[in-house]
Amino acid sequence: MTDVITLGWRERIALPSLGIPVLKAKLDTGARSSSLHVEWLEVDEREDGTWLRFQVRTTRKGGLSEPCEARATGRRAVTDSGGHSTLRWFIQADVELAGQCFRVEVNLTDRGRMLFPLLLGRTALAGRFLVDPSLSYSQTPRRAVREPS
Repeated sequence: MTDVITLGWRERIALPSLGIPVLKAKLDTGARSSSLHVEWLEVDEREDGTWLRFQVRTTRKGGLSEPCEARATGRRAVTDSGGHSTLRWFIQADVELAGQCFRVEVNLTDRGRMLFPLLLGRTALAGRFLVDPSLSYSQTPRRAVREPS
């Protein structure tokens, strides 16, 4: 891997496919999947699949996104760092980080007691970035360059 971008343990990102221009994220190479805090979640069964409506808390002091909607990619058990397993809905979301835009799978859960509304796991980071835990907010938010599909 050449020219790999090194990021800090926490960064500011955007979720453009969900209409979220900025969100603080914890980059966690110990977590397999990525998790997004949602305030509420509604499930809508349609002819073309299961759709989820939800709202994201964008700041710890109460900033809320507009209601979001995304097609569910599945529902699976996720085991947290304490060993507790919960059944969670998953979606695909575009992430803008360090000038790149890429699609990741994210589970929707209650992270209200956590410091960061988004945990970006190693599946989303692998092959794209290195994480230096001594760095924090190392990237200046800027317009992303889309990767070729």
